[in-house]
Amino acid sequence: MNTIPPEKQPPYPGDPVIERRIKSYVRWNAMAMVVKANRVENGIGGHISTYASLATLYEVGFNHFFRGPEGGGPADLVYFQGHASPGNYARAYLEGRFETQHLHNFRQELKDGRGGGLSSYPHPYLMPEFWQFPTVSMGLAPICSIYQARFMRYLKARGFLKGGEPRVWCYVGDGEIDEPESTGQLTLAARENLDNLVWVVNCNLQRLDGPVRGNGKIIQELEALFRGAGWNVIKVIWGTHWDELLARDTKGLLVKRMEEAVDGDYQKYSTEPGSYIRRHFFGRHPELLEMVNHLKDDDLRKLLRGGHDPRKVYAAYKAAVEHRGQPTVILAKTVKGYGLGEAGEGKNITHQQKKLNEKELREFRARFEIPIKDEEVVDTPFYRPAPNSPEMKYLQARRQSLGGYLPRRAFTPKPLAMPGLEYYDEFLKGSGLLKGATTGAFVRMMAKLLRHPAIGSRVVPIIPDEARTFGMDALFRQIGIYSPKGQLYEPVDKDSLLYYNEEKDGQILEEGITEAGAMASFISAGTSYANFSEPMIPFYLFYSMFGFQRVGDLIWAAGDSKAKGFLLGATAGRTTLNGEGLQHQDGHSQIMAGNVPTLKAYDPAFAFEIAVILEDGLRRMYADGEEIYYYLTLYNELYPMPAMPAPGCREGILNGLYRFKPGPAGKKLKAHLFGSGPILREALRASAILAERYGVSADVWSATSYKQLRSDAMNARRWNMLHPLSPRKRSYLETVLEKEEGVFVAVSDNLRLVPDQIAPWVPGGLFSLGTDGFGRSDSRARLRRFFEVDAELTVIAALHTLTEKRGLSPAVVEKAMKDLDVDPDKAYPNY
Repeated sequence: MNTIPPEKQPPYPGDPVIERRIKSYVRWNAMAMVVKANRVENGIGGHISTYASLATLYEVGFNHFFRGPEGGGPADLVYFQGHASPGNYARAYLEGRFETQHLHNFRQELKDGRGGGLSSYPHPYLMPEFWQFPTVSMGLAPICSIYQARFMRYLKARGFLKGGEPRVWCYVGDGEIDEPESTGQLTLAARENLDNLVWVVNCNLQRLDGPVRGNGKIIQELEALFRGAGWNVIKVIWGTHWDELLARDTKGLLVKRMEEAVDGDYQKYSTEPGSYIRRHFFGRHPELLEMVNHLKDDDLRKLLRGGHDPRKVYAAYKAAVEHRGQPTVILAKTVKGYGLGEAGEGKNITHQQKKLNEKELREFRARFEIPIKDEEVVDTPFYRPAPNSPEMKYLQARRQSLGGYLPRRAFTPKPLAMPGLEYYDEFLKGSGLLKGATTGAFVRMMAKLLRHPAIGSRVVPIIPDEARTFGMDALFRQIGIYSPKGQLYEPVDKDSLLYYNEEKDGQILEEGITEAGAMASFISAGTSYANFSEPMIPFYLFYSMFGFQRVGDLIWAAGDSKAKGFLLGATAGRTTLNGEGLQHQDGHSQIMAGNVPTLKAYDPAFAFEIAVILEDGLRRMYADGEEIYYYLTLYNELYPMPAMPAPGCREGILNGLYRFKPGPAGKKLKAHLFGSGPILREALRASAILAERYGVSADVWSATSYKQLRSDAMNARRWNMLHPLSPRKRSYLETVLEKEEGVFVAVSDNLRLVPDQIAPWVPGGLFSLGTDGFGRSDSRARLRRFFEVDAELTVIAALHTLTEKRGLSPAVVEKAMKDLDVDPDKAYPNY
């Protein structure tokens, strides 16, 4: 039953007649957009039925609830349902934000040049002035909306968000709730009393292929789920025309029948005539049948689901925004493909419906009273009333009263003055004989940034329950862990220096064991500059194996969102994280990072390299305004950190490669060893062995970013292909290696695919060593021998390449294997 009974419904504040006409025009244009696109390019796709089911849910929000950015306070943040994007475009067309040509170019973004069309779904990267949130990867909008609402409270607690609080609205499909990300963090929203969050679940009872719960009742299932998680639940199931029938249901027979029917039944009723509904729904009980004797069959078809009734929806929204202490979910029952009639209303094929024939178009036009002439219907023209029409005046007035248009991504840039490289001087000088890990070095740099008088308060450390692993527990006392309730207990370690310290204005986001939740927090913090004109600097540290591999979809969404900040894959390395074994040892996140266009990926070996990357990244993102973000792999192996060799290596660090240590002069044979992360030290040891025992001078290069090297080389190659008569451009890699002789070997704690990315541009080719295969638990030395990335195997690789490229006798390689105790018949670690 509906949560709000008729006697408690507030009066509807708008003009329902004009609002219905506006909604009908949006419906028509949304449908026409998809139909036209598929006539031009058969199979280009688009969705009609999703928006058709939730048009009323949107329009009540647009006319009465969604606050825009020009209303004197922060705008509401609305996560629109991704498959309903034609509805957003169609409304923006009525508002005058898009012209007819934009709608003609739906899903044809390249047709009239870059930026000439409308993206398939909400994509801020593609339409940066319109969309705020990418929502079409199922489950991501729900979890992101929770952490967005929570991050707004964080900003408010820490003094960055003043005045009125915006509201987060999230439109979710009932089938989408099955995604683990959709429901995995419901209890967080309840624990933190996020009454600034409203979910509207569009319960049209259908997913892509068929019913969500054909043999059950999804609304009752979701009600139990959300109530159990601590949410305020409002059900909007039945429209106004049911009220009179329910009032007459003195014996409860109608309610009983409503509860008996499963969702598959209700889907069937939406596709059948009133006579079928009379027989199969009301006909189960003679008294029910008598109850509707005064209604014609057509009247039975007009008994609306609650989500299509503006009065019921308005009452639910009003109750939601006035509720305090809990997040609210509105479960609104609708019909998928509502209004499509025989073309797909309530049918299992409706999600794939892209075209309507002339008869179906005429029926659609008639049902929604679209003022288009008979002879024009088949062309499916877009319709926009005259600017001075009552509908247009009403539409503009409502949005003006609520603060302007949505969706809209508009912000005031706020460049931040970032500290220069000298701020990190202690890390540039090296550690002498003291040993440290790159994870620890980075944490110390972040701690130093937290103390910076200008930007320290904007740093947002994010941790999925691994602070002590990463050596971050010292920050607990220094800046506190954010908790809206403070600390209601005395921690067991209160007497220790590094006690677990929760504060209402704490700075650390300690997320618990949820990489998805932590990544959602990163996106919220990383887009704060766009959502609130308050740039925040998130540093999300995680077990590198549980980053891209676990939440790669959210990392991709961060790029689409134009998020900024640093992702830190700590405890990286298939051999460096030696004891943890197969499930924990990462050797491939650098490959996965290569997939994200706006992500800069680095694999530093030393503290000074991290300092250079950190300083440059902060400047590019927060001073220069570049909409990029960074990924660094960090390691827990302890070794002395050298001083920065020379200021000139800064360019090489950022571009991805520089010569760290030249080999000795006076040798007949030459090799170049590219090393990354802790394995660079194996390359240094290999260089010494090659010089001392085999007469080979081997320069050691630090390869900090194969992705950067490849990207630059690809750009140069593409330019040369397209400009055959122009002087040839050379990439950084080609420039830095052009005068080098000898052979090239790369070794790292990653898959061979990582260095192989640059092989086409290395003179004479590149021989790569790497950690292909599943991880093992053992000592670092044995693991590196097993995966063939230690100094001894690097020596063998260099000598082997010299036999192939420079005529060295194979006998030298054979002797070296005996000298260095290398078993040529050992098992291949890839299996």
